[in-house]
Amino acid sequence: MFREVSFEVNGEALTPDASGALWWSAERTLIFADIHFEKGSSYARRGALLPPYDTRTTLARLTDVMIERKPARVIALGDSFHDEDAANRLDPPERSALRDLVRLTDWIWIEGNHDPKPPGWLGGTVANEVAIGGLVFRHEPQRANQPGEIAGHLHPCATVTRRGRSLRRRCFISDGYRAILPSFGAYTGGLDVRDRAIASLFPQSYLTYVLGNRRVYAAGTKAAAQRFWRNTTDDSQPSSSDMTTAETP
Repeated sequence: MFREVSFEVNGEALTPDASGALWWSAERTLIFADIHFEKGSSYARRGALLPPYDTRTTLARLTDVMIERKPARVIALGDSFHDEDAANRLDPPERSALRDLVRLTDWIWIEGNHDPKPPGWLGGTVANEVAIGGLVFRHEPQRANQPGEIAGHLHPCATVTRRGRSLRRRCFISDGYRAILPSFGAYTGGLDVRDRAIASLFPQSYLTYVLGNRRVYAAGTKAAAQRFWRNTTDDSQPSSSDMTTAETP
């Protein structure tokens, strides 16, 4: 067994999950960002034919982490659906499965730029943002200093190098005052953590928490002396970090 990585934001202890979700144990709250259900079907409408299984894959991963963590509350940090009509394109089994998951918990849909009006028929509560304890949950991070902010939108991603081979991985970012979550959806891209859109939010030292196959690794970026968490049984163990630009969300 390995020790889970954790970090604090505004005094609240949080655990990044290898799935890309964030677990707030004290509140039994599971947080997802940028799920982007039905992105594949949206691209198909524009002639970019992708395998139509992204929603099914994402929903299965979401279900697995909910079974593991058993949350009392779920917060989806916006862009849960790729566009305003995406929920209507869910096939009946997917629609039923998602509705069943929503009914299991106190589910909060945060409005995103892709889905400003999450569908009411799925259940749950819709909000622009919500504050709980020392944290405030919203889709897009604010430019001003926001202690306790938990946000998504930017799809942070890093490239790590192991044994001469580079792997592009989604990651969490936090400096203790705020945190940005990786995108959870199967077809979502990533934005380089050194891109100005992200780096400008963290003027001081911060850490990235890189998703491995079975665990999360804390990796230094601006603070070069930070060390990686290591587990020799995990092939995704990074040995150094070299950030590269990918897709803008």
